[in-house]
Amino acid sequence: MTRSFPGKGIYLRSRSWLALQMAKGTAPFRRYDLSVFHHFAPPPSGGGHQFLRALIREWRNSGLRVEVNQISNTTRACLFNSYNFDPNRLRQLRHPGCRMVHRVDGPLSVYRGFDDGTDHAIARYNAEWADATVVQSAFSLRAHERMGLNFREPILIPNAADPAIFYPASRQAKKREWPQQKIRIISTSWSDNPNKGADVYEWLDQHLDFSRYDYTFAGRIGIKLRNILVVPPLPSPQLATLLRQHDLFLTASQHDPCSNAVIEALACGLPVIYRNSGGHPELVGEGGLGFDAPTQIPSMLETVVEHYDAIRAKLPAYDIRQIADAYYRVLFPN
Repeated sequence: MTRSFPGKGIYLRSRSWLALQMAKGTAPFRRYDLSVFHHFAPPPSGGGHQFLRALIREWRNSGLRVEVNQISNTTRACLFNSYNFDPNRLRQLRHPGCRMVHRVDGPLSVYRGFDDGTDHAIARYNAEWADATVVQSAFSLRAHERMGLNFREPILIPNAADPAIFYPASRQAKKREWPQQKIRIISTSWSDNPNKGADVYEWLDQHLDFSRYDYTFAGRIGIKLRNILVVPPLPSPQLATLLRQHDLFLTASQHDPCSNAVIEALACGLPVIYRNSGGHPELVGEGGLGFDAPTQIPSMLETVVEHYDAIRAKLPAYDIRQIADAYYRVLFPN
């Protein structure tokens, strides 16, 4: 049976906070409490790297001693990420007193559009080591189950953006101002995988009314666009600044289990128009609209513009403090 993330707007810190204070009492005798196994790429890099950096920073700010790609004798729990780690090193270093939690995304074969065996390798790691599993969306869990892949004690916890970087502008555009200025749309993607939606962006580049809209694409796309401004991948602080300079976020990606691009846009105060695919509907909720075909997008843009303030008031919040606490509960259940 799958347990779910406990919900938005409630800080569930009492249990973990008490455990942490007790741990602090033995601080001189401790080296580390928690290990994270993940191959980090230098920024700018993909959403998983950004989320795990924010998660580790939040834990360390709370007083937890976190090590990376190492398991000390005092380490009580280990979070290992998907397949992005050294399995031989993990196999050598793990010890019986260390609780093992596996963070899983994908299925990667659905997301990538081809099967190279990675999903089954992830399932083998899970069966071999995991005491519990964190999945990022109900979509991800169901898609794995349809492939016959089941995980140990799954619990659903979404991602969150770093609030020190991704936050709303002090003053966002209002609907009444738009007759005098263009509406600013932005899309972002670290990857140029075709499933990131190049077909939709190409259609928009040819059909959108650019006398009414300005459109920026930040990242990699793999096609030439004439009317949409394309800028290269940006480090998170610069990307967050760019997001705050826009009014709407649009994503055309398919099969994304828990899009960090969407989470970052929501954190910056942007309503989202999204492709009805993957975990997008779960993430956005009432904070935007979903399309099945690109021809629906122009009318959806007008709907969001018409109801802009009301939709912005319903944007979901994914707070890194609450997410870190939910992970803590899985890593330290007693």
